[in-house]
Amino acid sequence: MNLTRSFLTFAVASVVLAAFSLQAADQKKGGDGWQNWFKDGLGDAKIVSGTASYKAENGVLTGTTVEGSPNTFLMKGPYKDFELEFEVKVDDALNSGVQVRSHVAKAGDPALKGGKAGKALPVGRMYGPQCEIAVNGTAGDFYDEARRAVWWTDVTNTQAIRTAASKAAFKKGEWNKYRIVVQGDHYRSWVNGVPTADFRQSDDPEGYIGFQVHSIKKGAGPYSVQWRSVRIRETK
Repeated sequence: MNLTRSFLTFAVASVVLAAFSLQAADQKKGGDGWQNWFKDGLGDAKIVSGTASYKAENGVLTGTTVEGSPNTFLMKGPYKDFELEFEVKVDDALNSGVQVRSHVAKAGDPALKGGKAGKALPVGRMYGPQCEIAVNGTAGDFYDEARRAVWWTDVTNTQAIRTAASKAAFKKGEWNKYRIVVQGDHYRSWVNGVPTADFRQSDDPEGYIGFQVHSIKKGAGPYSVQWRSVRIRETK
């Protein structure tokens, strides 16, 4: 009898602990599958391609330029289908972006033959689709970073979405809300609720997300870009 009671007590305790663990995991994800990033530092993110600095404090990720560094990325993943949301603020003089389904160049990578401007990329360089962060009217459009060096809206003949409203959606000196949805070969983005890209391309079925700090000219900067309320939800 005592043995039975001990077993039942252990079983109940196990169920309770499992329930608490699931609840804690759900809270960390933010409910409904959302995962909140940079609440407790950089986590498992990795800096690639350059030497710009990154720090995460109070849920705000800050990337700061370093003179002499090429484009730098804070990378997480890989991911296939997902929704990504964040708010971002960038110094007017700095160009930035967020890579999606992107890659890191490896020795012998066939995709790098030719590369940007006909040059092969160095090993360790991040490349692929990038959702633009800039004050010059290109925000929310997708650029093929370090690979074709072209705008995806041009390649896919979807320039019609680049309306006056989409080009004016990003506000200088303010926090701007982005939403990026990638499902199958379908890529979409919104800046402050305004549609800014909607196209299809099948070259990159899976890849990394990377938060960019762009290179700067000698004697310029330092400049910073900040992200907050960053969250992602994988979809099917």
